[in-house]
Amino acid sequence: MKKTSVFILLIFHSLFITSYARMNVLANYNEAKADIKTQLNALLTDYYGMKDALVATDGKTVQQKANDFLLTLAKVDMAQMTQEQHDLYMQLVSKIKSETKAIANTQDAEQQRTHFNDLSNHLYTVLKTFKVNDSPVYQQYCPMKKAYWLSNNSAIKNPYYGKMMLTCGKVTETLN
Repeated sequence: MKKTSVFILLIFHSLFITSYARMNVLANYNEAKADIKTQLNALLTDYYGMKDALVATDGKTVQQKANDFLLTLAKVDMAQMTQEQHDLYMQLVSKIKSETKAIANTQDAEQQRTHFNDLSNHLYTVLKTFKVNDSPVYQQYCPMKKAYWLSNNSAIKNPYYGKMMLTCGKVTETLN
């Protein structure tokens, strides 16, 4: 009887330790360090600059903002990330770079818009996973283009159509 009690106690202890370790891994995965938060928020600011320039259909400014975004992206210190964060970031960073470079390689706003949806989706995944935004981030959707973008304002200003359909779209999710 005594051996059975000790055995059961050991099993519960092992289960508790395993559960606690899993919770720590998930917490580390979702909570970015302060330095990473600052760096990713700077990236978000550059993204908003691109978005606003697309709303204005100003391809030259979009190109400049895309280059700013790439410079900020290069400064993200992955050494500050947990292993789990690093693994996810590495899956997305090459896609983020590729879409942003395509945007930076032209001043044609229509061509830039073709890459903006994928950039928006990849960046949104990073922001949602790392939980780094200092203020609300609104994921917005254009049903005409079937495309998403991010905004720091809940009011719709559609970067895919600019003045032509400025308020076409809806907020689909908010990151607080």
